Amino acid sequence: MSHSTTSAAQLLVDNLALLTELEIQSGILDLACGKGRNSLPLLEHNLPVIFADRDGQALAAVAEQVSHLSGDQQKLAEYWQVDFEEADTTPLAGKQFDAVLVFNYLHRPVLPAIREVIRPGGLIVYETFTVDQPDYGRPTNPDFLLAPGELEACFAGWHVIRSFSGTMPTPTRAVANLIARRPRQK
Repeated sequence: MSHSTTSAAQLLVDNLALLTELEIQSGILDLACGKGRNSLPLLEHNLPVIFADRDGQALAAVAEQVSHLSGDQQKLAEYWQVDFEEADTTPLAGKQFDAVLVFNYLHRPVLPAIREVIRPGGLIVYETFTVDQPDYGRPTNPDFLLAPGELEACFAGWHVIRSFSGTMPTPTRAVANLIARRPRQK
């Protein structure tokens, strides 16, 4: 196992096969990717990734790590500097992805757009903090904390593969996660 896989979220490590088994048409979006720890292993499994974040320095750090991969794997990476929270913008409009990954990020106004950009048969892999997180540390702002059942409600009608809400160790934190497949069109 590579170093980058060991730093990826356990949810992603445990369910990597779901992504590697996807029929890839348009790539996997890592929304608010930060320094890319969750998607770098996808490149190592020859999956195309669009690293999206508003922080250009974080994207440069991702590009630096990608530069150490094989040439073929480097070609699978795209970088998109974008602010999903900028008022009066719809950066996801007209786009489509095979899967969207979201970790430790919540901006409720973008949730409907995330739902729309995943192609039929594609996946959402989402994990972030819940309203119980202030008991363990930051974040504490309720704008960034999921209410019970909120993720499932956002992706209602999708085939739920995995859903969890509770406390996770090392470090102790209150999270909810969801992996769901968008229904194929009839």
